[in-house]
Amino acid sequence: MKIQSLLLRFPHCCFSRRTYFPNFHFTSRVDFLCIESLTPAQRYQTKWISSSNDLRRELSQQVAPGQQVEELSDREQRLVDRLYSGLIQGHRACLAESITLVESTQSRKKKIAQVLLQKVLSYHREQEKLNQGKPLAFRVGLSGPPGAGKSTFIECFGKMLTERKYKVSVLAVDPSSSTSGGSLLGDKTRMTELSRDMNAYIRPSPTRGTLGGVTRTTNEAILLCEGGGYNVVLVETVGVGQSEFAVADMVDMFILLLPPAGGDELQGIKRGIIEMADLVAINKADGDLVVPARRIQAEYVSAMKLLRKRSKVWRPKVMRISAKTGEGISDMWDKMTEFHDLTLASGELIAKRRKQQKVWMWNLIQENMLEHFRSHLAVKDKIPLLEEKVLRGVLSPGLAADLLLKAFKDSV
Repeated sequence: MKIQSLLLRFPHCCFSRRTYFPNFHFTSRVDFLCIESLTPAQRYQTKWISSSNDLRRELSQQVAPGQQVEELSDREQRLVDRLYSGLIQGHRACLAESITLVESTQSRKKKIAQVLLQKVLSYHREQEKLNQGKPLAFRVGLSGPPGAGKSTFIECFGKMLTERKYKVSVLAVDPSSSTSGGSLLGDKTRMTELSRDMNAYIRPSPTRGTLGGVTRTTNEAILLCEGGGYNVVLVETVGVGQSEFAVADMVDMFILLLPPAGGDELQGIKRGIIEMADLVAINKADGDLVVPARRIQAEYVSAMKLLRKRSKVWRPKVMRISAKTGEGISDMWDKMTEFHDLTLASGELIAKRRKQQKVWMWNLIQENMLEHFRSHLAVKDKIPLLEEKVLRGVLSPGLAADLLLKAFKDSV
């Protein structure tokens, strides 16, 4: 009997599943449904246990061996234990290997990565309890157009924080080429001083074509960095449109870095990303660019007055800084800590983090569902044929999509 039909028959019952591996004959009893005996070839059995006030039945369903979730082998378990122990002790090599494991697209490594992440998450919760429920790290998103001086700013800003005894992690997301599929990953080469600092860790990651310019595993990499003891996590993305919205859904504070020549206030309003920014920093405010930087600061201040207020305790600020000379960097950190303290005291920070977890859960579901749809037997062979008809103009894209979705729905 299928579990779907059981749910229809007993809608108010709660079902749990247990898996058994021995070969045995399951006989029927008065309070049990009649179950056929298992053959020696079928060595796995899943029991669905239903519990309610008026119903106590144990149902058995035969499952093929390939459908069972495989346990980790001894070698894989040793790998997880080694990475976990090294990570919480602050070893950068173990952190790098853990992020590589999380970023892997191989199905087996994905399972190992999830086991590791669950252990780190448990450790993370315990540490937060010891910290009176306060977050262990300050997550900061940084974005801006190419040429805004993001890498120079991160090096200057990161060095200032490490001198103040902070541990800084930088996750630099580099867009992948849609033609070759490769990424330059050159952000680390610009941060020569910070990359040599033992209290800093820089990790460039390719997007691999992920919508929004943020790799799907960035959220998990943030968790690993926090588990490794880094209390300031910077997530840097190039301003390519959707990336700013994606990174804003995984950080506590979002900073937009702009060059002095960023257009007038009307351009600022049209650029929807301004609405997501908690702090706008006009970089390169030095030398001959001081006057243009002041002008663009005044224009963005007036532009942001027209935007809807997103926080009850914080109004977005516009500042001038110079990553080259270091001017304004310390004041900027003071504003950031003020934002962190205000939102933490009001409860907005904790609520925001909980909401972000839900958003990323659905983002991952959407991405995995698309992969599942493409590889499903009912549509896998039809996709090339319908794509060809769309290319020749025989079918409209909408009709082709409807045909594929109908084939998928009928097979489920």
